[in-house]
Amino acid sequence: MDKIKALTVFRRVIELGSFKAAAEDLLLSKAAISKNINQLEDYLQAPLIHRTTRKMHVTEKGKQYYHQVRNILDELNTADLSIIESSNQLRGLIKVSVPMSAGLLLINPAVCEFMKEHPEISVELLMSDQYLDLVEQGLDVAIRGGGPLKSSSLKSRKIHGLDLVLCASAEYVDIHGQPSEPESLYTHNCLMYSLALSPRQWVFRQDNEVRTIDLPPSSYVVNNGLALKQAARAGLGILLTPKLFVAKELQTGELVKLMPDWQAEKHALYAVYPFHKEQSKNVRTFIDFIIKYVTKNCENA
Repeated sequence: MDKIKALTVFRRVIELGSFKAAAEDLLLSKAAISKNINQLEDYLQAPLIHRTTRKMHVTEKGKQYYHQVRNILDELNTADLSIIESSNQLRGLIKVSVPMSAGLLLINPAVCEFMKEHPEISVELLMSDQYLDLVEQGLDVAIRGGGPLKSSSLKSRKIHGLDLVLCASAEYVDIHGQPSEPESLYTHNCLMYSLALSPRQWVFRQDNEVRTIDLPPSSYVVNNGLALKQAARAGLGILLTPKLFVAKELQTGELVKLMPDWQAEKHALYAVYPFHKEQSKNVRTFIDFIIKYVTKNCENA
């Protein structure tokens, strides 16, 4: 039995929840997955996973073994990386997830520049506005908006704060007028980003005063920021979005900034990564580069 291979197979079966998913992830046959699990159970003389043709159940010993195996494999990977990355030349694969809108406008250009500086690095970029499970997807880094980390096995670094702007098309303003204060938004159609932590709750500040507005249902709800901008440009309603996303439209007058005396609650981008990746030179260098690039471009926007 190849012990490291068997442990890796066991780990991915547990994390992905099925033999089929683990086989696809590891580019092995289902028969090879079963063989490795059987050999491991025979070696340990203990059942780790009860399985039928339709489902699997991890035993208590299996759960205990998984947590120990995961830590050992992570430490082994860290040890490997410490040698592989000991040279000045970075090499290898970095797998990253980014939200679609920020990815297209900000992060992907940064990744392209990073790869030009480090030609031996390969990057697999997954663009999705959904929060992806870093362990399940085998991700090294996830770029995402602020919010509490759902696992103690994750760490994060702030990339940059993003100013939000309230805006609408000139056509919409001509027809419906401008809101003068946060409460005025109740009588307007506010376009909703469905994946926000609180899509219908917008927060505004003026000096030391804070007002939280719980908006009525919108006629347009979508899970993508660029689609929201298109809806606002079409005159469908009022948009609350990172200023960076609409800087050009605000400059040309296609979109008009609303309630300039009120500041919307700030948004921020974070780089989230598994705890054991903190020692990876590739990951550290990548995050450092993204922070520097984004900071420079946001300040010059």
